[in-house]
Amino acid sequence: MFAIVRTGGKQYRVAAGDKIAVEKLAGEAGETITLGDVLLAGNDGELADASKVTVSAEIIAQAKSEKVVVFKKRRRHNYRRKNGHRQQMTLLRIVSVA
Repeated sequence: MFAIVRTGGKQYRVAAGDKIAVEKLAGEAGETITLGDVLLAGNDGELADASKVTVSAEIIAQAKSEKVVVFKKRRRHNYRRKNGHRQQMTLLRIVSVA
């Protein structure tokens, strides 16, 4: 069975056993959380009622994503600024879709 869940402004297609990286969620490694915003659910081509489906996940780790370099330059004005950013994220393992 699969489900499409929304968290952090993005949508993810998940099934039991999948690992996903999402925007930072509250919790420590090893805790189990429930992803509440289920948009769609199905099983082998048949759609199920998404309001009755619950998706539970285990937090693997709280981490940082890849570095994004922000470089600003204005021509002919000797203006250069280099800045980096690493977004906080949470690694999840989907335990069950029921």
